[in-house]
Amino acid sequence: MTTAKRVAVIGAGASGLTAIKCCLDEGITPVCFERTDYIGGLWHYTDDSHDGQACVMKSTVINTSKEMMCFSDFPIPKEYPIFMHNKYVLKYFHLYAEKFNLTKYINFQIEVLSIKKHSDFKSNGCWDVKTRDLKTNTINEQTFDGVLVCTGHHAEKNIPTFPGLDKFQGEIIHSHDYKNLKGYEDKRIVIIGIGNSGGDAAVELSRVAKQVFLSTRQGSWVINRVDSFGYPVDMMRTTQFNFWMMRKIVPASIVTWITETKLNMRFDHALYSLKPNFPPLSQHPTVNDDLPNRIISGNVIVKPNIRCFTETGVEFEDGTVEEEIDVVFLATGYIFGFPFLDKSVLEVKENRVKLYKWMYPPDLEHNTLAVIGCIQPLGAIMPLSEQQCRLYTRVLKGEVKLPPSNEMWQDIKEKVTAMAKRYVKSPRHTIQVDYVVYLNELATLAGNCPDLAKLFFRDPRLAIACFFGPCTPYQYRLEGPRKWTGARESILTQWDRTFFPLKTRPIKNPPRESQITFFFFFLFVVGLFTLTIHLLFMR
Repeated sequence: MTTAKRVAVIGAGASGLTAIKCCLDEGITPVCFERTDYIGGLWHYTDDSHDGQACVMKSTVINTSKEMMCFSDFPIPKEYPIFMHNKYVLKYFHLYAEKFNLTKYINFQIEVLSIKKHSDFKSNGCWDVKTRDLKTNTINEQTFDGVLVCTGHHAEKNIPTFPGLDKFQGEIIHSHDYKNLKGYEDKRIVIIGIGNSGGDAAVELSRVAKQVFLSTRQGSWVINRVDSFGYPVDMMRTTQFNFWMMRKIVPASIVTWITETKLNMRFDHALYSLKPNFPPLSQHPTVNDDLPNRIISGNVIVKPNIRCFTETGVEFEDGTVEEEIDVVFLATGYIFGFPFLDKSVLEVKENRVKLYKWMYPPDLEHNTLAVIGCIQPLGAIMPLSEQQCRLYTRVLKGEVKLPPSNEMWQDIKEKVTAMAKRYVKSPRHTIQVDYVVYLNELATLAGNCPDLAKLFFRDPRLAIACFFGPCTPYQYRLEGPRKWTGARESILTQWDRTFFPLKTRPIKNPPRESQITFFFFFLFVVGLFTLTIHLLFMR
């Protein structure tokens, strides 16, 4: 008999919870350290803000639909909204923790001070973890066989510098510290930054403020959660078929043209002063349903970058000036890092980190430490974090062998080069991944990537749902280690759960599954027709 390996899990947020569960699945003992007294990380709303601890706004609604963001063997209850308010996201995490009995492995109010290689690391791959009990202020040190860092990338506030900002006499607040719109009634507010936090704050504050000015250096492409016919946009667009077409068949220029045309059909980004000088897929988009409505009603005025501040106002780069400004709202993101990790193990510079598969430091003699969830997908992070943990546990047990250091570095360089070629240079675009591509990549390594070609012959109905339908996390429980008997049924009933909360009034002849399948087929035919016409015009 061999003693079960022990793994330190740092953080009990979305990534930390699935890390605990994946360890238990593989017979590994997790020991989770959580600095706060609750689970859920930034999805646990609190009225107070704390440095180094991210938190959603009180009104935050998640940008990904429930079927796309759930863990792969635990569907979100059908009664929950399609796009959930943060209170439902937190409820789901509590259900997950209760279902798999995860809380017993979490040590609350324990701060991790340092993680260092064990003195005999070259032979055993172990780590020494030093912690502080915040209740008693006692220091403790333990040795673990492995470490999963699940602290995410919403850490320290990114505070930009502008000439005169230090002399501004009004209120200056970062999105990290903003909770709700109370106290901002009849204020003139300048919001700097048009990411998701900036867009959400602009919409919310514009309902009570005297005027909101939204300052953006480059502009942004804005995506609506609700796609054609009211379907969730991520379930419509995030499919194995779409990503296969984009990578193998359709030229990037045509993908860009189709995407830009689709976005401008909702509203003309140039007309609304939002259009950037680069195509949609070169930037992480802003997901916001209400921003165009607030702009067209005059409650939000889009402005260029800021040149300087005065004591009571602001001058923009186009020479326009706004006086009597009450509040400067910094929606300028975060600077992430891992202060408890020795820089010889992992160093972050300008939000750039060099990790194999965005997980593993490439120069370690043993792959026993991994960073989980330090990625920026266009889609939900929860299924990606879960797949990262599934890969890690198999590597730790010796069931999967990673390539040597030189091959890891080559993979890192290729990804960094591809990212630099595709995305506009920005601290925001240093950890970008494509949802389906990255999931398939990790699952292939871990041995649980579904073989859809073989599935077509074995179960055509399921294969069609997997390939043409939304790439929901259940697909990665169909085959391989830790496959789940409920995966097939979850895939075939995913649309039923999606639309269930909308069925609040009896309707004659409601849409059936066959109609939904026809809808996808219709979109496929229209897409092929559009592509053919465009290619003919290009010729």
